[in-house]
Amino acid sequence: MPPTSSLAAARFGLAGYLTTVLALVGGCASSPPPPGAPVVSTEGSATHAPADWIRVVRYGRYTLVELVPTAEQRNLLEQVVEVSIPSSAEAVTVGEGLRHVLRHTGYRLCEASPAEAALFRLPLPAAHRHLGPLILREALLTLAGPAWELQVDDVRRVVCFVQRPAEVAPPPVSPGSADDAEAQP
Repeated sequence: MPPTSSLAAARFGLAGYLTTVLALVGGCASSPPPPGAPVVSTEGSATHAPADWIRVVRYGRYTLVELVPTAEQRNLLEQVVEVSIPSSAEAVTVGEGLRHVLRHTGYRLCEASPAEAALFRLPLPAAHRHLGPLILREALLTLAGPAWELQVDDVRRVVCFVQRPAEVAPPPVSPGSADDAEAQP
């Protein structure tokens, strides 16, 4: 008796299903190494990567992350900061602004010398209430201004400011004295 069309369709569907399952399972299995291929064993021996290899760890399917600290982690003054001092604080000083910037950076302000205390008491300009994103070193220098040099004690993680020496301008030359200087031998 000839098979009915529904029975043939069921057999074909079952055969197709089994073929698909076997193909998927077989595709995930690894094949044994070909005969004569060297077998490498790492048991009992320490494996050291060559010095020029970059050590990475896989995160997800397509992402490799290097196992090295970033530049900001090695040199804390290179970290990126964004400063937004609340406008609700009416009498904000440069010292308060510097402390606000240094918050969560690992650094603190040093004990203020008389010159630094004068800097720290100055009112914070409105232009400095919102800075960044900037490198921490640049943010500190911006808040202090061009008359101050940044000094950092990396051992104690302390930030200080030293007033730059006043530029000594040459004495003004009067028009008559320049002619007299040329006339003298």
